[in-house]
Amino acid sequence: MKAVIVCASVSHGNTRRVADSMAQVLGAKVVSPEQADLAGLVGADLVGFGSGVFYQRLHPRLIEFVKALPPRRGRAFVFATSGLPELPLVPFTRPLVRLLEGKGFEVVGNFSCRALDTMKPFTLVGGIQKQRPNDGDLAAARAFAAGLRGGQKPVS
Repeated sequence: MKAVIVCASVSHGNTRRVADSMAQVLGAKVVSPEQADLAGLVGADLVGFGSGVFYQRLHPRLIEFVKALPPRRGRAFVFATSGLPELPLVPFTRPLVRLLEGKGFEVVGNFSCRALDTMKPFTLVGGIQKQRPNDGDLAAARAFAAGLRGGQKPVS
C-alpha cells in the first residue's frame, strides 16, 4: 500500500510528530502542503491530511491545498492536534472531511489528540497541554494507523 501524509505543522512541531508516528506504521512519506506532489497523491492508496487547530479551525494552508485538488477517487483520513477537544457545535475536522468527500475521497478515519497550545489567551500561562502529545498519544496515533493499514475502519 502506498500512503502519503500531507501535514501543516507550524507552531511547535506537534502535528508533525503525530504524522511521523503514523507514517512509521503506514510506510508513508510526510510532506507539507507546499511540498506535496499531485502526481504522488494520485498514485497513493491512502492519503492523510492533518494540521494543528487554530481558533477551532484547521490550518488555512491545508484547507486551500485540499480545495485546489482535482476530483479523484481514493481513501483518505484526517487528523488534528489541539489544545482543546473538538466540540460538537464547533467541529474542526468535519469541514475538511466534507471537503474531501466532495472531491471524491472516501474518508476512512479521523484522529485527534491534545497538544501544546500557546494561542491567546493561553500565552498568559505559558500555554496549555504542555506535555502533549505524549507517548500515549503517539502510541494511539500508531494504533490508528495500524487500523488503516489493516483495512479496518479505526475508532477515533
